[in-house]
Amino acid sequence: MYSDLITSKSRIKLLNVFLALPSEMYHVRELVRRTEDEINAVRRELSFLEKKGILVKEQRANRLYYSLSKNYPFYYDLLQLGMKSVGLGSEILKNRAKLGKLKYVMFSGRFVRGIKKPENVDLLVVGTVVLPELSLLVRNEEKRLNTEINYTAMSEEEFDFRKKKHDPFIATILSGSRVMLIGDEEGLLS
Repeated sequence: MYSDLITSKSRIKLLNVFLALPSEMYHVRELVRRTEDEINAVRRELSFLEKKGILVKEQRANRLYYSLSKNYPFYYDLLQLGMKSVGLGSEILKNRAKLGKLKYVMFSGRFVRGIKKPENVDLLVVGTVVLPELSLLVRNEEKRLNTEINYTAMSEEEFDFRKKKHDPFIATILSGSRVMLIGDEEGLLS
């Protein structure tokens, strides 16, 4: 979690807001409501994050809106951190023991970037999975994001078998970009 690296609590709260919905733009007052911080602290952190190139601001009518800058050199790295620190990724990590014995958990790169394609799998979970627990976490995230999340859970044996047989479904998942939440990417691909 990036809170281990960043000492400003206001900055962490702001980053959590932006990383929870990376494609959204926010007005200062909305950020004050969401972070429950004082307006001066929010403005100071917005100014800092803008100077560093992490955020961009845009004037609309009389209001300034802020959003994550896709030109920031570490934009995709931030998205990966966000996937692990807020939302579904964070909930999976917090509830890992309840979810069973998980070998691999990965999000598709498209899901992390907020690109929705109905035929794509957004989340792959491999191991001995407690499906009702996983389903509950996914449903809660679907409500928060107001979108459907396509996920697949399978045993390690099934995953290995399908990978060895060059199953088109698994091949498609493995050929795309991904963010590993649990497990080693090299192990997943080998």
